[in-house]
Amino acid sequence: MCTACSPDPAPKGDQRVGKAERHTPPPVAPHRFSRNWRGPFARTPGRLAGLGLIRFYQLTLSGFVGHGCRHIPTCSEYGYEAIARHGLWPGGWLALFRVARCGPGGTTGLDPVPDHLDARFHWWTPWRYWRAGAT
Repeated sequence: MCTACSPDPAPKGDQRVGKAERHTPPPVAPHRFSRNWRGPFARTPGRLAGLGLIRFYQLTLSGFVGHGCRHIPTCSEYGYEAIARHGLWPGGWLALFRVARCGPGGTTGLDPVPDHLDARFHWWTPWRYWRAGAT
């Protein structure tokens, strides 16, 4: 253990810790920059297919569509996170309705993906996802 991290509360007399002897934390490896959600999620085939389509859009078509998104996060980032968190079916509906809200006359501002979906959201009631993402 270095002298800066020792349990001794204060140096005695003139035994001060010099700059060269101070403890410096080990360097942290830099994260690869990703604008998408990096949290844990189950890597099921449906989710991976949906995430692959969104990532393909981000890498190819997104540059041609324009950079005028009205929300934070962007619609593709929102779709990526929604599918990663909630699965292909509910996340896909959340992403589709988010793109619809982004059009003319739609909403603006911060619009995060909901952390949890209520029990009233079922696969046979996709219209309920319209209000789930709009906070």
